[in-house]
Amino acid sequence: MTDEPELLLTARRFRVVRHREIGNDGREHVKETVQHPGAVTILPILDDGRVCLIRNWRVAVGKTLVELPAGTLEPDEDPAANAARELIEETGFRAASIEPLREFTMSPGILNERMHLYLATGLTPGETALEAGERIEPLVVSWEEAMGMVDDGTIEDAKTLVGLMYYDRVRGK
Repeated sequence: MTDEPELLLTARRFRVVRHREIGNDGREHVKETVQHPGAVTILPILDDGRVCLIRNWRVAVGKTLVELPAGTLEPDEDPAANAARELIEETGFRAASIEPLREFTMSPGILNERMHLYLATGLTPGETALEAGERIEPLVVSWEEAMGMVDDGTIEDAKTLVGLMYYDRVRGK
């Protein structure tokens, strides 16, 4: 049995709600979750096989992370359109092709965010269009360098690990 969730907080990009459920033990259990509209992450592969990552200052962890470009979905926004827009904003690259690769959940124990992974190819360079407050710079590396950053722990962002390792597994098939 589940009651209607109780809204605790509404922020610009997510809500926090409290759920009350009756467990298998017959007792009430209370859990708080973050309700998120979903997001995209983009794997930009240049014609020569290099990958465009970004260096992105993340206030939540207090440091700059190496990541794939990404962005939160706007209400009723098509994920592929969001991926094309975020790619331009964060890297300056325009893609001739944006292809869906995979969807996954980020941290389903507390978060309902659904991440849409896209492959971007046929890239042409251009100017970035960062949002106010974003501290992002593109980082173009060879595929081997990117996978080395996975192996040595330089890349610790979950969506980036998933995107790179998934594509590494399927790219030869």
